[in-house]
Amino acid sequence: MIQELSSTEFRPIDNEPDERVRFRHRYRTGTSPAGGRSHRAEWADAAKGGCIILVVLWHVVVKDYLQIAWHVGVPVPGLWGTLGEQFLPLRMPLFFTISGVFAANAAQRPWRVVARSRIAGFYYLYVVWLLIHTAILAAAPELPTDRATSALGLLEQLTITPSNLWYLYALALYFTIAKATRRLPRALVLVPAAALSAVAAAGLLDTPGNRAGLYQNLVFFLAGLYLRPQIQQWATTASRRRLVLTSGAYVLALTAMAVAGAHQWFGVWTTVSVVAVAFGITAAARLARWPALSNPLARLGRITLPIYVIHMPVLALLHRLLLIPVSGLDRPVQGLIVLGYPILLTGLVIGLSLAIHRGLLAAHARWLFALPGSRRVEAAR
Repeated sequence: MIQELSSTEFRPIDNEPDERVRFRHRYRTGTSPAGGRSHRAEWADAAKGGCIILVVLWHVVVKDYLQIAWHVGVPVPGLWGTLGEQFLPLRMPLFFTISGVFAANAAQRPWRVVARSRIAGFYYLYVVWLLIHTAILAAAPELPTDRATSALGLLEQLTITPSNLWYLYALALYFTIAKATRRLPRALVLVPAAALSAVAAAGLLDTPGNRAGLYQNLVFFLAGLYLRPQIQQWATTASRRRLVLTSGAYVLALTAMAVAGAHQWFGVWTTVSVVAVAFGITAAARLARWPALSNPLARLGRITLPIYVIHMPVLALLHRLLLIPVSGLDRPVQGLIVLGYPILLTGLVIGLSLAIHRGLLAAHARWLFALPGSRRVEAAR
C-alpha cells in the first residue's frame, strides 16, 4: 500500500500462469524478463511524477508565494499564478486517469479484497493524515488552506466535505462506485459521471471545500479504469506529430476558454480536461523515449503517496518561517529570487517530504502509509 499510487497492481503473484507473470513484470518494471523495454509503465509513472510536482508547485504558488509581499516592480508573481492556473485542467484529471489505469486489476477482485485493501485502505490513510494535518496546520494559521477548527468541522471533513487530502478520500469513494457498477454497461456509468463533472464545474452544485474536485474527477478515474487498453495504445503509438497536435489543441482550448470567459460554461471544463489528458499521456509517452529525463520522473511517480500526504505540513511550517523574512527583504534581493523562488521551494518541499518519509519508515511507522495488516493479506492472497 505504500506505493499504492504507482504501478503495484502489476506485481507478480506466485502460482500464476507464466504469461500473466511476464505481463505484470513488464508493467511493474518497464522491462520484459528478457531485457526488452516497455514504455507503458514508464510513461504512466513519469506522468504521475510530473503530476505530483505540479500539485506541490501549485500549492507553493497559491499558499506561500502569492502571500509574500513582493515589491519588485514587475508582475512576476502574477505570472506564476497565471501559469499555475493553466495546469488545472491537466493536473488532477491526468492523475486520476493514471490511477484508474493502475486500478483496473484491483477492481476485478472480490468485494472483501477491494473493501479492505482499497476502500478501507485509502480511507484509513485519509483519516490518519487528516488528523495529522489538523494538528500541524493549527500551528501555522497563516497558511491559506482548508482546515478543521472545531470538532464539527473535523467531522464534516471526515464525512461529506474532504480536506486538501481529498485525493485519498476520492480513491476510496471511486473504488466503491467502480466495484458497485462493474456489471453495468460502461456508458451507463461514464455518461452520468461526465454529466456530474460538467454540472460541478459549471457551479450548478454546492461544492464547499474540495467537493468540486471530488465530483469533477470521477469520470477520469472511470475512464482510466474502463479504457485502459485504448489509453495504453494511445501511449504506445504516440508520435511527435500527435504531441504537436495535442499540445496545440490544449493551448487553443485554454485560450478560447479564457477569452470567452467560459470556465463555468456547461461541459467546457470537462472537455478541456479531456484534451489536457490526451496531451499529458502523449507527452509522457514521448518523454519515456528519453530515459535521462523520464527515469527521474518515473521514480518520483512511484512514491507519490508520501509526497502527497507530507508536503502540506512541510509547506505550512516553511511558510511560517519564510513569510515575514522574505517579505522584508530589500527590493534588489527580492528581484534576485522572485523568479526562481517557487521552483526552489517546490524542490525543497518534495525533498523534505521524502526525507521525513524515510525517517518514519526507519522508525517503524509504516502504519502511517498502509492499513495495518494489509501487507499480510496481500502476501496470503
